[in-house]
Amino acid sequence: MDYKGVVIEESLENKKVLRKIQIISTKVEKVTPKHKTLWLKQWTLHTIKIPEKKAEQVAENLSQDLETKHHWYADFKNSKYHYIIYRNKIFKVDLTNPILYKDAKKYGISLGIPSYQVDFTPEDKVWKR
Repeated sequence: MDYKGVVIEESLENKKVLRKIQIISTKVEKVTPKHKTLWLKQWTLHTIKIPEKKAEQVAENLSQDLETKHHWYADFKNSKYHYIIYRNKIFKVDLTNPILYKDAKKYGISLGIPSYQVDFTPEDKVWKR
């Protein structure tokens, strides 16, 4: 089953990964103080679709491509797994064992990402084809 998620273009140091994945839609959002990224004027949010067989490689690519100056994450999921990707750190959460979200959230908070932005829950929308 394919994975779907969102990648913020401005979070990427190397944007080549965007050429290797299917972008379903793009939305530009004006940055507000709530975003905690006031060095930016906007977020360009790409909704992406990734074939199951490419998920590991895309996760690895994103993990290397997220910028180093600020802390970001990207994520994508299907009905079985949720990849949460930080720079040089990947969490693959089995949705049948959502307790694993605890480590992904704790790690994000340790980087300084606001807790409301890393509130991963199994009730989040699971993307379907």
